[in-house]
Formats: sequence, structure tokens, C-alpha cells
Amino acid sequence: RVLARAAVTTALGVGLAAPVLAPVLLSTRQAYPGVVRDFEAAGATDVLARLLPGTYGFVTPAVFVATPVLLLAASLAFRRDVPGRERWVWTGLVLGVGLSFQWGPTHLVWHLFATPNGSPYRQTFVLAGLLVIAAHAGLAHGLPGRRALAAGGAVVLALTAAAVPSPLATRPALLLGLAGLAATAGALALPRRRRHAVLAALLVTGTLLGQAAATTAYADRGRLAHLDDYPPYGPEQERLAAALAAADGWPAYRTDSGLPRVAGNDPLLLGGQGAAYYSSHTPAVLTELLTALGGGWTSRGRNLQSLDNPVVDALFGVGARRRDGGVVRTEAALPLVTVRPPGPGPAFGPSPFRNQELLLGSRVYAAPTAGACPVGTEVFLWAPERTGEARLGAAPPVRLLGGGPRRRAAMTSLGVQPAPGVRPGVPPGRGPAALGCLDPGRLRAAVAALRPGAAVTVEPTASGLTARFPGPVTGTAVVAAPAIPGWTCQGRRPEPYGGLLAVPLAGATTVTCVFRPPGLLPGLAVAGASVAALAGLATVQRRRDRRTSSTPPAAQSAARAAAV
Repeated sequence: RVLARAAVTTALGVGLAAPVLAPVLLSTRQAYPGVVRDFEAAGATDVLARLLPGTYGFVTPAVFVATPVLLLAASLAFRRDVPGRERWVWTGLVLGVGLSFQWGPTHLVWHLFATPNGSPYRQTFVLAGLLVIAAHAGLAHGLPGRRALAAGGAVVLALTAAAVPSPLATRPALLLGLAGLAATAGALALPRRRRHAVLAALLVTGTLLGQAAATTAYADRGRLAHLDDYPPYGPEQERLAAALAAADGWPAYRTDSGLPRVAGNDPLLLGGQGAAYYSSHTPAVLTELLTALGGGWTSRGRNLQSLDNPVVDALFGVGARRRDGGVVRTEAALPLVTVRPPGPGPAFGPSPFRNQELLLGSRVYAAPTAGACPVGTEVFLWAPERTGEARLGAAPPVRLLGGGPRRRAAMTSLGVQPAPGVRPGVPPGRGPAALGCLDPGRLRAAVAALRPGAAVTVEPTASGLTARFPGPVTGTAVVAAPAIPGWTCQGRRPEPYGGLLAVPLAGATTVTCVFRPPGLLPGLAVAGASVAALAGLATVQRRRDRRTSSTPPAAQSAARAAAV
């Protein structure tokens, strides 16, 4: 009956959360995969080593919960004063969850059937929580006896000995763990007298705080090697946020938070409507679109960077962006909704310069000659796999940070070509390194040609947008937004135009697009059914309580006696 009640409660809880869970589950299928890899379980000795204080490993489970918790949890199985069912349920649950971390099928269940790009042990907090609950379950029946304490200590010593071959089990970690075990065991083994209580409390508290502080400090130092380097947030970033807010012109144009990055989600932190966000659910269509246009990223494609390029700014309606510590206005920006000739969208190729031209519909790049661009053109370098400094003549150097699969360097401007024959210095490395010579005059002409037929107003709504044109439109309306699943335009599913949201029109003067997360309606239906089931169960319980309260006390006593 208890298990059935838990199952029903869990099912109802999942059902009530379905409006969130269903879209999240479907969005994992639409996210950019980054690097697809099979699960590889960490070595058993490494896993056991992470039970020790003062350890760190990016691809191992961080299950350390301090030696007092581990000792009490290990002692639970040997305590005769605790009901057997309670002892074995908590002990078995801890062991079962721990083993599930190391088996491929259960690993996939924990992570919604997709191995994470980073550490594969995101669920470790569950095991840590179960260890704390198991320790508390024993303490609820009083302190463990010396026999159970000795058996639990032997288990902890055995686990520590098994972890010794791991390189994570350093000498300080072993010493800190053994010292904590001795202090905790000594505190729990003290005679049950008031004068020993203060000493026992000091020993246990000191172990908890000391081990936690040492582990936090050690992990912070080790974690720095796996994180991207960002400047600290302070007055300068607050000034930039205020400048971006002052330049904001949405929805007439976008404002981009630009480079260098402050964190992984600068538009959220500083303001603006750029694409430089990090998420494990970054849509694949967005990453692939920006990559085709020369964009860069970290975190294996799920942390997009701002792409500072005039052609891309024109395509996405960026009218202001942060650059060189300030906010500048871009010269050529299109409205958020433009019109292109009828027909299929462009088919991208390997060159981001040509892909930009295909999406724009005009040639704007001049070809370099003998490795140098024509004088007066803006020189752009695309070397996604290179890391190092690139320079054009006497212009300041530009640093590239590329190298797959973790990082990809964005297309970057090296400055205006100063004189004939000046070639840029490019960092050595593998992968392509191509130059694009942007002609500002050609770009202005291309933007001017698209403006007359573009939308005169774009009104964002709570779930989409409405664009109005200067007259009837026949062609393809292109919205400067990625064509992620969930959009409907003019009541039907849009047709992507080079990865952008698009819909064919025939004489229309407006276009309306609405976004609904895939899975939202089924999730709402499941939630409604769960609410109805919950109300039904509450009604049944209320009737039972009413019948019980209306039964005379003598009859209730007789019924209980008969049941016994």
C-alpha cells in the first residue's frame, strides 16, 4: 500500500509538471548535439576516491558528503535497534542508485536519454542526498552502538583502501579522510554523559566544517582548468549595461552585447537582443545557421558568441552593438522582416562569406589577390580551428580561440586594408584560413535594395509578432529569427529560408507569426487529467473521513479489534 501510494503520488506530480517537462523533453531532441559520444563509466577506484574530502575530477561523481555522514550511513545496516525493513530499504537504495551511475542504460535514464556534453554525473546530488537521509534515518533511533559503529567504520576503511590506487586519492585527501573518521568514531564512542557532549559536538562539527572547507578550496582550484576565463563583473560592466539600455531600439532594430564576453549569457546580463547565450538546449538550427555564417562558439556548440560582422548585423537587424568598450551604431541594418523573391531558400556551402551573400541576396565581398584585399575594403579572417593572434599591418592584433570540438573561432575583422599587398599575419594551425574583403559600398547598396519592400512596423506580442508592409506583398517574407520548431505563420508551419523563419505571401499586407513550445498542449492536457485525478482522490478521502467521523466510537473500537 505504501509503494502504491508513492507511485501514485509520483505519477501525479509528474503529470502536474507536464506543461514544463514535455517541452523540455522535446527540446532536448532539437538541441545542437555538440559532440555525440557514448557513456564511459568512471573507474571504480576513481568513484570511491570521490567519497574522500579534498578531491576533484570533472568526469567523476562529486559524491563527498563528509566522513560523519558516510560513517553513520554505513553503520545503519548493522544497527539491530533500527527496524530491519528501514535498514535495508535505505541501504539498498543507496547501493542501487550508486550502481545505476555506472551502467549505460540507467545512465541514459538519469539524463533523459542523452549523455551530457560535460560531466556525465549530473545526478550525483541524488546519491549525496540519499546518504544524508540514510545517516539521519539511523540517528532518528539514537546514536549507534559501538558494535554497529565498528562495523560501519570497517566499511569506510575498506572503501578508502579500495580508492588508494586512484590518482584522485592524494595523500592529503587520505589523511584528511582518515583523521575525520577517527574524530567522528571517537566522538560517537564517547560515554553517553553530559560532560562528553561538548567534546563530541566539537569533534563532529570540526570534521564537517574542516573537510567541507578543504574540499571546496581544492575543487575551486581544480575547476579553473575546465572553465572559460571571463572578466569580473563590476562598475565597468554596469556602465556597459546602462549604455546598451540607452541605445536600445527594439523592435525597430536589435542591440547586441558584443565582445569581449562578460559571461556565457551576456544579453541576459548586460541587455540587448543578441544570440550569445549558453544552454544545453541551444537549438540546432540556430547553431548551424550562425556557424554557416562564420559564427564562433564554446562548449561544443551550445555557447554561442556574438558575431561582429556588418553583413550578419544587416541580416539580423542589429542597429547597435558593443564594441571597443562602448556602444556603436551599425551603418546598415535591415528591418526584422524583409521580403525576398518567391522560391526556395539558399543552399549553404563551405564558405561563410558566400553563405552571407546568399542569405543577403547580393555580392558584397571582393576577392583577395595574392593573399591581400583591395585597398579600402574591410578584411575579415575566418580560421575556425586556429588559436593565436592575427594582425593586419600596424592594426592592433586580434586573438582567435578555436580548435574543435570544444571551441570554434568566429570570423573576425582585422581592420581596413591600408595599402596594396599588405597581407595579414595568421596564426599557424590546422583547418582552413580564408579572407573576405567586404566592400562597404556594395553592402549599403544591397541593404538599400531590400528596404523598400521590407516591413514598416514590427509589433512583438506575448507569443510572436505581427509585421505590416507598405503594400500588398507577393514573395517570401523572411523574419530575422531562427526557424526553430514551434512557430506558425499565417496559420501554417513556416518554410525555413536558409535557417531563418519564412513564409510565402501572395498579396498580403501583414504577416503574423505565433510561437508555441512543442509539447505544451499535450503537457497541459496531462496536467488537467492529473488535477482531475487529484480532485477525485481528495473527494474519496473526504467521504471516507466523513463516514469514519459518523461511526460511533464503540463501533470504531470493535472494528479495530476485529481487524487485529
